[in-house]
Amino acid sequence: MEAQTKTITKPKAAAQTTAYPILFAIATAHLINDLLQIIIPTIYPLLQQNYMLNFTQVGLITFVYQVTASLLQPVVGHYTDMKPQPFSQVIGMLFTMIGLLILSFAGNYIVILLSVALVGIGSSIFHPESSRVAYLASGGRRGFAQSLFQVGGNTGTAIGPLLVILLVIPYGQSHILWFLILGLAGTFLLYRIGKWYQKHLILRKENKIIIKDYPPRLTKRQVKSSIAILLTLIFSKYIYLTSISSYFTFYLIEKFDVSISTSQFYLFLFFGAVALGTYLGGPLGDRYGRKYIIWFSILGSAPFTLLLPYVNLYWTGVLAVIVGLILSSAFSAILVYAQELLPGKVGMISGLFFGFAFGIAGLGSAFLGFLADRTSIELVYIICSFLPLIGMVTYFLPNIRSHRTVTVQDN
Repeated sequence: MEAQTKTITKPKAAAQTTAYPILFAIATAHLINDLLQIIIPTIYPLLQQNYMLNFTQVGLITFVYQVTASLLQPVVGHYTDMKPQPFSQVIGMLFTMIGLLILSFAGNYIVILLSVALVGIGSSIFHPESSRVAYLASGGRRGFAQSLFQVGGNTGTAIGPLLVILLVIPYGQSHILWFLILGLAGTFLLYRIGKWYQKHLILRKENKIIIKDYPPRLTKRQVKSSIAILLTLIFSKYIYLTSISSYFTFYLIEKFDVSISTSQFYLFLFFGAVALGTYLGGPLGDRYGRKYIIWFSILGSAPFTLLLPYVNLYWTGVLAVIVGLILSSAFSAILVYAQELLPGKVGMISGLFFGFAFGIAGLGSAFLGFLADRTSIELVYIICSFLPLIGMVTYFLPNIRSHRTVTVQDN
């Protein structure tokens, strides 16, 4: 009897314990994945010079990447909710590497679009199952786990422009090949994570461990309206973020006559602030409630975005850091809030929100490029500065608290 008790208690304890090594591993994999993907917008000034692109064509590159990165995500998430795929993330990384390989040798605009589409497909495969790994390894600390996962990606996004300055901008497009070394390291890491994921699923099945998240007491109409509000907030957040990631370097070059390297450094500062804000958002949401963090993050950035188009270069850098820090704290809270609205559909919700974020960013980038060509890049930032005011709709989100149980069925 004693041996049987130990056999049951240990798996149950494992299911309830936060698996920090796995969380740090999946965050590192996310760092590599997003570092490889941020290469695309980071080399826009280089591509514009090499291929004589206008802003509309630059926006279309982002559109193709973001749309391919978004369309498959809900489908992948829904499928893996029913049939988990521990090694699908490896396949996603391979797609990304093939896309970058083609991009490094691309000789015309059509091949560039093909390459970024492959990178987008890699992203759409990577994110849903990776988010599920963070969820499974959280031990109930969902906000913290999602933030750590997200901050890995944001850190990669911040480091990417610096590496591009060192390895690509001085030497040319073909030097993107250096980044494939990181891709190989990411592939190996994701394979190791897949082995843990596989063993975790077997552990649950053999010991009949059931982890149940009880949804908040809301009507179906309240759940649907809450999801709609969260997607509206994602819209405001990611349209503004894409105005920075796709066009901030052009804005700085045109308005302040800085070099490409200097503009990339300011982009690095912004993405660094995004990484820090993302890390803080999840744990604060666990502690104080996700609605309040969402409210502060979206609406709280509005005064600074409204001021940014009218200040000098120094204050542009300062305000970009403040905006990145505040605005980025929302995503982890939004995603976990949505997961708690529909427990048991972690993959689908992750795919829906990552996919919608990427998709709306792609559409936004194409539209902003079109607008910049017909007006000015400065007008784009004036218009986008009003987007965080949409954060006022957070008022209509209900305050929710879900609870979690872990049980072991008797044989």
